[in-house]
Amino acid sequence: MFAISNCLLGLESKSKPATRPSTDDDHRAKKIREKAGRFRVLVIGRANAGKTTILQKVCNTTDQPEIFDSSGKNIKTSVITPTALRGIHNIENELVFRSNPGFIFHDSRGFEAGCTSELDTVNRFIAERSKEPQLSSQLHIIWQVIGTLKYCIPMDDERPFTAAELSFFSECGTGSVPVVVLFTKFDALEDKAYGDLAKHYPHEDAVAQAPARAVADFENQHLPRVYRLKYPPKGHVYLRDLNKAETDCRELTETIAAVLGDDNLRRLFVSMQKNNLQLCMEYAIKR
Repeated sequence: MFAISNCLLGLESKSKPATRPSTDDDHRAKKIREKAGRFRVLVIGRANAGKTTILQKVCNTTDQPEIFDSSGKNIKTSVITPTALRGIHNIENELVFRSNPGFIFHDSRGFEAGCTSELDTVNRFIAERSKEPQLSSQLHIIWQVIGTLKYCIPMDDERPFTAAELSFFSECGTGSVPVVVLFTKFDALEDKAYGDLAKHYPHEDAVAQAPARAVADFENQHLPRVYRLKYPPKGHVYLRDLNKAETDCRELTETIAAVLGDDNLRRLFVSMQKNNLQLCMEYAIKR
């Protein structure tokens, strides 16, 4: 029931012959970009959850983003130490990568146990952005990034999610802005699944079965807690091996395209997928 894969989120079969987007498609995408400006994302997650790496993968770069304050002034980070840089978490600041300036990211430091200030900040930010008259200034999607390394505990544990993380889905209504949960470092759970399988199966079989077992265990035992809350996410993805250069975030981009309810926003998002031509072609076919 809760095994929400990308194919169940509305993506059609990739078996159709792909054709390149037509000139009309390119023109339509250009008009949408002119109207909507850029695609605005709120990224929520604590330090070391892998947020920066995800943004770099989506924007196809290894560079750090440029940071602009609410007035558009560039915040020079070259003179700030890495430790101090991690402390810059003004949710109004805009993070932009030169490799793909069509995205604007807002960074929330995530929700710590016993602290309600950041949840209040996120609620206020979402509410204020929803009142913006210009589509380019509105919030288009929210990513809640949760690192699963802390889940390397017995999978029968009753509380793998912190109460602070769950509070977002029980208290924070996001209106028409969809939320996608990103479970990072999921390979850690696959390692645990392999260890369990290796007790009963040969090495090769345990390796082959571990990814599916990790997903099944997680979705059977823990994921329902999120989807049963008052404001559940529209979808989720499992991200693995983000430290490897060859790893991309194709599952994430496909899921985002699937959960966006507004056709114009979907076209805007798809038009920015410079490193995912397949996705561009699929949605050109669906149109």
